[in-house]
Amino acid sequence: MKRPPRRWLLWGALLLLVLALLGVLVFLAAKYEEVRDQEALERDAVTLASDIRGGLVRNVQTLQSLHSVAPTTGSWQDPAADLLAQHRELVRLEWRDGGLKILAARDSAYVSELYAQLPRSQALPDVRQACENAHRVSGPSYSPSYFWPMSNGMGMELMEMCLPVVRTGAPEGYLVATYALPGLLAELTNKDLVRGRGLAFTEVDGTRLALHSSVAGSPRIQMATTLLDLPGHTLMLRLESPRRVAGLFPNVLTAVVGALSLALLAVLALLGRDMRRRQRAETEVADALAFRKAMENSLVTGLRARDMQGLVTYVNPAFCQMVGFAAEELIGTGQPAPWWPPELVDEYQQRQAVRLAGQILPREGYESVFQRKDGTRFPVLIIEAPLIDAQGTQTGFMSAIIDQSEQRRVEELNRTSQERLQATARLATVGEMASLLSHELNQPLAAIASYATGSLNLLRDGSGLDTPELLRQAMQRVAEQADRAGRVIKSVADFVRRREQVRENVAPTHLLDAVMPLVSLQAKKLDIRVQTRVAPGCPDVLCDRTMVEQVLLNLARNGMQAMPEGDPPLASGLRVISLVIAPRRAPQQDGEPPRKTWVEFAVTDHGRGLSDDVRDKLFTPFFTTKAEGMGLGLSLCRTVIEQHGGALTFEPAQPRGTVFRFTLPGV
Repeated sequence: MKRPPRRWLLWGALLLLVLALLGVLVFLAAKYEEVRDQEALERDAVTLASDIRGGLVRNVQTLQSLHSVAPTTGSWQDPAADLLAQHRELVRLEWRDGGLKILAARDSAYVSELYAQLPRSQALPDVRQACENAHRVSGPSYSPSYFWPMSNGMGMELMEMCLPVVRTGAPEGYLVATYALPGLLAELTNKDLVRGRGLAFTEVDGTRLALHSSVAGSPRIQMATTLLDLPGHTLMLRLESPRRVAGLFPNVLTAVVGALSLALLAVLALLGRDMRRRQRAETEVADALAFRKAMENSLVTGLRARDMQGLVTYVNPAFCQMVGFAAEELIGTGQPAPWWPPELVDEYQQRQAVRLAGQILPREGYESVFQRKDGTRFPVLIIEAPLIDAQGTQTGFMSAIIDQSEQRRVEELNRTSQERLQATARLATVGEMASLLSHELNQPLAAIASYATGSLNLLRDGSGLDTPELLRQAMQRVAEQADRAGRVIKSVADFVRRREQVRENVAPTHLLDAVMPLVSLQAKKLDIRVQTRVAPGCPDVLCDRTMVEQVLLNLARNGMQAMPEGDPPLASGLRVISLVIAPRRAPQQDGEPPRKTWVEFAVTDHGRGLSDDVRDKLFTPFFTTKAEGMGLGLSLCRTVIEQHGGALTFEPAQPRGTVFRFTLPGV
């Protein structure tokens, strides 16, 4: 048996190769058509979802205008019926008050006996959920869909839409619109896109909720799904289409030649397109890199990247300018870093080892101190985050460094300005109380003069046995009254004297005793009784004594000024101002360590109280209700307490008046 010539073998192999290539081309063409059809189907699904979403938005606008033309429940019925007749996707409209009680309702004429099987109240949880979301977002909100049974074993998938009703800025309840999901598919979609296709709403797992049309008699179908995002709920829209079946070529040889020619042209076209895409992609990448480089170079925040071993892999110009080193001097450096102060190297290395081992990266950042190349120090804020590559693997850490030198300078200026304002407020307070000081000093001075006159009379007229004892008693009274006058003057001098802020452990009773002479001055003049109480076992507080005394005095004076003469009347027993000090412990959960104990100071008056306008502006600097006031007292008080880590609050007192409370950390 002769073997076929070798060239025939070559031709046979070539023919097999051509046939294989043809088969591949036909397969690729079929796949290409399939993918293209799938993409077109997905685009149509997105378009249908957009149509439904746009229809719902237009319905919201129409429903919002309903209450403009029908402001009362009596006039609401007819416009609602017209609206239901124009929008078949709506099966019911309701006007509910703020408590979701129905004020007016109208059912669609196209759906009969919708609520014949179950009462409308069965859907109240869905209505409530939609209206709560609508109230929170101040706009329309949709509930999850639910199945509603009807007569003859039928049913319908419904969905509630709640819209807040507001007229002239005042809420007037909610407009609840009940949508039928089949109606949304039938009324709000493009009929041309749906023709010959299947359209339905489904659950995420594929369970069908509502069906508009289906593909019949075709075992091979293509399917596309898209999400319909609505405020408060999301639906899944599924679009189905019959898959095309390619027929046989009429002429195999012509088809082969044509397929090969078309394949060659297609390959050349694809190659040219890919080259253009690659060139465009390379240009875009180069532009993106240039833009990122320009952006990094223009930043005033320093950027630094390190690998997992702590070696510097990248620094931007702002960081180089910040520390005074060139990028070449920093790239590849590890620990100790060139910008670390020598005496802090051990501390920084320990902190860095803990952070790298446990990847403890506080989102708020942490403060540190850097050293420039010339040896100068400056404070910085460092914010670090993991550096993740395109495969999701952490390759290092990225840090943003902010120079806080200017911020610290501004803070120091603000602190100095605050101290000046506080000194001004203290001087203003003393000026207001100067007249009261003269009245209070007259009493001990008059008593001293009286005892001195009596002593002179005893020395001149008497030589009895009891004269030395009477003189001793008189001199003792003179000393007591002189000491009293000195305490009054010293309390004002200590208050006005400007000191550096020094925090120390102070007993709350000492703070109270320091301001009581000045408080008593004004209380006596206004016929106000002062009550003080310090809870037993109250711990000491860590504070700037002078500043906290100023806060106590300002709050007490404000409370007494809130009770002018005759209001409240003396006979009412309410002309009382109370100063109460008691410990307060923060709530503690089971298993937690003991928390810090705070000490609460409460100053209560029984004046007229605070109006809403005054409450809103109470702590605003330079806001005052007094003709002679500066409006700085309460603002400075809150600043002082917050600098100590506490809080200054107020609330109404019973039966009238106001309670001001502030807290200080206990020792």
